[in-house]
Amino acid sequence: MASYVSLLTATDARSHVHLIVGSNPLAAARCGQSLSAGATPILLAPETTELYYALQQRVDDGEVKWIKEEFREEHLFTLGREEIEHVVDAVFVTSGSRDPSSARISSLCKRNRIPVNVVDAPQLCSFSLLSTHVDGPLQIGITTNGRGCKLASRIRREVAASLPPNLGSACLRLGDVRKKIQEEDHLLHMALADGDDVDDSIDQSASFNKLVTEADLDAAKNRRMRWLSQICEYWPLKRLAAITDEDVSNILKSYDDLGPHNSIGKSSSPNGATNRGRIILAGSGPGHPDLLTRATHKAIQNADLVLADKLVPAGVLDLIPRRTPVHIARKFPGNADAAQDELQELAIAGVRDGKTVLRLKQGDPYIYGRGGEEVAYFREHGMGDKVVVLPGVTSALSAPLFAAIPPTQRDVADQVLVCTGTGKKGKAPAPPEYVPSRTVVFLMALHRIAGLVEELTAPLASEKRDAENGENRSRRALWPRNTACAVIERASCPDQRVIRATLDRVVEAIEQEGSRPPGLLVVGRACEFLNKPEKGRAWSVEEGFRGLDFALDGLDLGA
Repeated sequence: MASYVSLLTATDARSHVHLIVGSNPLAAARCGQSLSAGATPILLAPETTELYYALQQRVDDGEVKWIKEEFREEHLFTLGREEIEHVVDAVFVTSGSRDPSSARISSLCKRNRIPVNVVDAPQLCSFSLLSTHVDGPLQIGITTNGRGCKLASRIRREVAASLPPNLGSACLRLGDVRKKIQEEDHLLHMALADGDDVDDSIDQSASFNKLVTEADLDAAKNRRMRWLSQICEYWPLKRLAAITDEDVSNILKSYDDLGPHNSIGKSSSPNGATNRGRIILAGSGPGHPDLLTRATHKAIQNADLVLADKLVPAGVLDLIPRRTPVHIARKFPGNADAAQDELQELAIAGVRDGKTVLRLKQGDPYIYGRGGEEVAYFREHGMGDKVVVLPGVTSALSAPLFAAIPPTQRDVADQVLVCTGTGKKGKAPAPPEYVPSRTVVFLMALHRIAGLVEELTAPLASEKRDAENGENRSRRALWPRNTACAVIERASCPDQRVIRATLDRVVEAIEQEGSRPPGLLVVGRACEFLNKPEKGRAWSVEEGFRGLDFALDGLDLGA
């Protein structure tokens, strides 16, 4: 039997009419669910039937209308709303498949395209109800597609238990913020140029983190919406659940006013002599908190103020003591330099107050982390002796490992080149030439993947002009378009994803699969050494991080 997955949807059932067939406890539960969704439940059961007491109570209270009859076909077409010619919107049969009428009702409904659900009979259903966790506007549904309702309920409880409290309230508050921004900026249909937040069912689009230049006026107009989008994507859920009115005000404020009021939490350190303050630039590794160095973990536990990049993952931010104020960089396309200046000013202000300021970065501070720029900035402001730099595990080398790609491999790759896909101010850097034995890792490249692939596989405009002018320069070796490559996103995080493709298909793959930043691109023969391409497939997608659990004598390095 071919496997399939259900199409999960959220139905606005307000004013719908639901026909509930039965009189048992499940019928009472279905009536309750219908009422909670804003629908009108109509109970269908013979007059001689003894109703379950909770169901009888709803009938007595006028919440449920009881039609005291056996099911007849005309009930489907006479009890519904007038605007849809009295056809009912859905039918719930609570008596199960053993009742001979269940199959008949199911057949009638399917024939007339009326959604029908029969308890414990997936073969008779055209839809099923999920095991649902509800927290305000937040709803999370679990289904096993008929393989076990008890298991679905257990999974739902486990998922709900893992969520921070008040997350539903945070959804409500952030939704209000989004609405207010739209109203104030008059950018309802332009909230994000790439159509962000149009649909809950898809990942971020491939252009979620696309480059925005200074000349892009739209970026200036909708910067608050972009910042809100980045908050929803990158802030840890615990931080989102604890979002306050002050945080909301900071989201709505212009970025011209920089100051310590932007931190989450209150300062816990009294003012003191500047010579007691210091700045620690630390790399947090690729994502998994167990990949922190002991020095960085110690710095996290003892800092008076944490200034974190937006890409520092939730698992690392969760290690910060609750007493410690945290400021997460307000970086989004078009605002990177302003956000960088803000963090540096906050760091200097903290040192002057005698605080230990932890500047927490993803990966390693000196591998495309602007760590050198920050050290130079602090030196220019007379604080060079206050700066300590701690290394981190760079994703440039660890992400390929977690994707089962050995960047160096005898007889395959004898050199590794780490490049940026985007230069300063968005300028495209010079592309590396093709060397058969080279593995190239591109950071900050996925937002302009199409341009990068074109630069690697075809001559640049300047190279074409040189050739036309007869200039005798050595020609750059171009990368074959069938070169193996891999996109690795959120390496070592629970939602890690690896897309394996070739240069000629990777752009299409990212456009179809969407974006899940942060990510990087690995190019070279090493990509297929341990992962042979499947015949007939343009690309493959691998979801999830296997963890660091070796399952040996109870050894657990973090799942």
